[in-house]
Amino acid sequence: MKAVRVTGLAPAGGEGAGAASPKLELIEVERPGRQTKTDVLVRVLCIGLDGTDREIMSEKYGVPPAGETSLTIGHESLGVVEEADPATGFAPGDAVCALVRRPCAEPGCVNCRNGQQDFCETGQYTERGIRGAHGYLSDYYIEDARYLVKVPAGSLAYGILAEPQSIVEKVWSEVQRIQQRLVWQPRTAVVLGSGPLGLLAALTCRCLGLDTVVWSKSPDDSIGAELVRACGATYARAEDEAAAPAGSGGAPAVSALGAFLQRNDRRADLIFECTGYSPLAFDAMAALGPNGVLALLGVTPGNRSIRISSDQINQELVLENKCVLGSVNASRKDFETGLYRLKQMEVRFPGLLGRLMTDRLTLQQVPQLDFGRIAVKAVVDLVPREQWTGLVRHEAGEVAYSFSV
Repeated sequence: MKAVRVTGLAPAGGEGAGAASPKLELIEVERPGRQTKTDVLVRVLCIGLDGTDREIMSEKYGVPPAGETSLTIGHESLGVVEEADPATGFAPGDAVCALVRRPCAEPGCVNCRNGQQDFCETGQYTERGIRGAHGYLSDYYIEDARYLVKVPAGSLAYGILAEPQSIVEKVWSEVQRIQQRLVWQPRTAVVLGSGPLGLLAALTCRCLGLDTVVWSKSPDDSIGAELVRACGATYARAEDEAAAPAGSGGAPAVSALGAFLQRNDRRADLIFECTGYSPLAFDAMAALGPNGVLALLGVTPGNRSIRISSDQINQELVLENKCVLGSVNASRKDFETGLYRLKQMEVRFPGLLGRLMTDRLTLQQVPQLDFGRIAVKAVVDLVPREQWTGLVRHEAGEVAYSFSV
């Protein structure tokens, strides 16, 4: 079978380089086989690519499985079960997506021992397609049934978005728990960034009935801006806004984001930071309204440093009961909630999820992919979409989940 791998990597935990300088290649690998009764063989329908994949593909890095020098990339998956033991609860024809992170082996890590490896305390977890385990960008993969989530046949068209949506749902779940500290009646949400994660966060906020502002550097006529407006949110181009200068009496300057909110009489009750641009995270702390929550989802590369008004930020966090949280990865519950929310989005905003997936690629195109040309979201189709319906089992009833929205 075919797979896209970064080859020539240093062995995991080893010293020195791999067999050659790292390269991104489409190669032939052995088709995997089931080894245990809990193993499920999945045929891949498509794989989504995100910022993590972009970094791995462009910088040619990643941590291969132990003893190996290559890593199959891709962690956003949509597939169909080909082989499974009935005891797993899966049957051939079931559409599925897969969780990304696997728990560490440390007995004292209570979160990993209780199915919440997204809160691993040791940092010794593995992540498929990223760290210590092959990903899903291949014709087939084997997965333990514990880490597979059924996708309703009616959600096939947008099921590949379950993984990024799970990240948004994890934040919303955390925010609901945190805000039990007070009587919270949020009205306005601000999303920083109009990439795939930012757009999903905006659609989620609109489904929750929040007045939503998306703050981004993309042009006003970009597809991202069009999607924001199509769901009833406000699009604000960051470069069109100017920061407010320092006032008299030593009043601190206000960031461009803060100035925009003040000028438009909006109080940010909830902010999603989805850009990974660290200075904006500190602007968001100052712009956040009293009792609000700032969720940091963007991972910041590099070693950027800036000067900040630390006293002002500290005072506002304390005196206005602001909360800042970081969030990455997600659990099964978040995937299940994400699938529910995606269905809700499709009902409320028909066709927007399809428009979000702007670039459809073949497996052969991936090694030469230029991410700079991707409009919003790239998806790699391993099986032509017109064949999906014939491969997937259509159950009489809905897939039953247990979650809270």
